[in-house]
Amino acid sequence: MFIWKKLGKVFTPQEVPGRDWLREFAQAPATLVFDDYVRVYFSCRPGPDANGQYVSYSAWVDLDRRDLTRVLRVAEQPILPLGGLGEFDEFGTYPVSVVRDGDLVRAYYAGWTRCESVPFNVAIGMATSSDGGATFSKAGRGPVLSYTRHEPFVLSGPKIRRFDGGWQLFYIAGRKWKLVDGRAEPVYKIRMATSGDGLHWLPANRDLIESRVEPDEAQASPDVIHANGKYHMFFCYRYSSNYRGKEFGYRIGYASSLDLVTWTRDDAKAGLDVSASGWDDEMVSYPHVFELDGRTYMAYLGNGVGRFGFGLAVLDGELE
Repeated sequence: MFIWKKLGKVFTPQEVPGRDWLREFAQAPATLVFDDYVRVYFSCRPGPDANGQYVSYSAWVDLDRRDLTRVLRVAEQPILPLGGLGEFDEFGTYPVSVVRDGDLVRAYYAGWTRCESVPFNVAIGMATSSDGGATFSKAGRGPVLSYTRHEPFVLSGPKIRRFDGGWQLFYIAGRKWKLVDGRAEPVYKIRMATSGDGLHWLPANRDLIESRVEPDEAQASPDVIHANGKYHMFFCYRYSSNYRGKEFGYRIGYASSLDLVTWTRDDAKAGLDVSASGWDDEMVSYPHVFELDGRTYMAYLGNGVGRFGFGLAVLDGELE
């Protein structure tokens, strides 16, 4: 089992003044490392509208590279505007994942639209930054990976990676909607697509990780890192109903692979679980693992799926 030392919650959106669009939530952290700081991208929300509906924006916070618990600055504006009327990202850009591409930074993000019979649908868009990842311009008004006959709804949670010169996009795809106490709840599984240019994608069209707690287990945030000759995936999973509390809430799972195709799940090895008390004593979710100055860190969400911020943990030892 991996052993993680928790460093505590390092960013709380409610403590950021003067940004009405960043009132709560710091969801799905993803990092970009600079010489003196680590930029952590996250998704946030303003307060609800008159009908109780939310939108979601993406932003960043810079942490001191020498002390990752120290906040240096927070984005003054969202990194992307919401889409126009009827566009796939009209109501949200969440989550976002970034990667360097020469002098540019590419961001892959989930765009949200509202529906009538179910609460939402999601597809994956791409944007590019030429100012070091501070602001981004969309590749177009539509997604780069959208629903198909094989993946009919809810393509979300993109995690962009570049292994062996190629482009790999890990994401989730909806498998079904379930009515639970009159509420439509999505079931989604982890999938992958590959590309030669980061724009045109070839989906594998199959689930990567077997279900464990129940057949309708929902899986999210497939974060993959290569270390010691093996691919390591940290992800989160939950039951399909009653998952907003402690008993059936999100937990962090783990799987490994030698070829990015066949994955062996071993959640007992993940090593990071809920705390006995505090900000993450009900659930842990949306892991993001990154290497910095010879150490391996995990950014993750606690109670309320990041409503009150994200935290960090550092690995004791190596991924092997």
